[in-house]
Amino acid sequence: MAHHAVSEYTTSIRVACDVFSISETCYRYTAKLSDENAEIADWLLRLSLTHKRWGFGLIYFYLRNIKGFTWNHKRVYRIYRELELNLRIKPRRRIKRDKPEALSVPEQINQVWSMDFMSDSLMDGRRLRTFNVIDDFNREGLGIDVDFSMPSTRVIRSLEQIIQWRGKPSAIRCDNGPEYISQTFRDWTIKHQITLLYIQPGKPTQNAYIERFNRTARHEWLDLHLFKSIADAQNLATEWLWTYNNERPHTAIGGVPPRYLLNVA
Repeated sequence: MAHHAVSEYTTSIRVACDVFSISETCYRYTAKLSDENAEIADWLLRLSLTHKRWGFGLIYFYLRNIKGFTWNHKRVYRIYRELELNLRIKPRRRIKRDKPEALSVPEQINQVWSMDFMSDSLMDGRRLRTFNVIDDFNREGLGIDVDFSMPSTRVIRSLEQIIQWRGKPSAIRCDNGPEYISQTFRDWTIKHQITLLYIQPGKPTQNAYIERFNRTARHEWLDLHLFKSIADAQNLATEWLWTYNNERPHTAIGGVPPRYLLNVA
């Protein structure tokens, strides 16, 4: 109406805005080009297809922190909803529990590592195990080793392979599994002057960093693939771990991939 008054009755913009109770900023506002919205939609569709288990938060962190786009999160989320890409998450029944004490965050790499096992199966039904290791400082996945059996000697071999390129940790946090409390493993840690931090039995929250990593690994890797062989599972694990460390934004460390913190530290 203000535009019509200015064009038809040669009224000044100030008077037209006063009459219709709008600001001059509102009068002069022009909508952004739809081409940019199309670019946003294209990015959202491609990322949702490539990373099927990423929600809006991870996608937006990726566009902002990895790709450097400055799009407003409200605008991106509006297009995300219009495309109906939002994940349907079944709500869980909440149980009231005492809030556990937060784990201390190491101040540098190789100060504390965390390790744990996961299990799954091949297409033929045979069970497999994965041995996961992360650095608590930047939540970086240091290794995922896949095999049918993971005795203490295999755990030692996996850790020695990581130490060759990463360096030796001061301490390792783990549960009370038989592989970790065996005399062979304990002798190895004593020889290398590595402190073992055992959590209390039945208290997985005391090893929360690796438990959170396990959940992500299962959600974005194990649950999305059918494995024909151990080699197939290992290859897919290696590919996913590279994406996790170098491209996937991590909300606990500011929405950047774990490797980014190594450049800052």
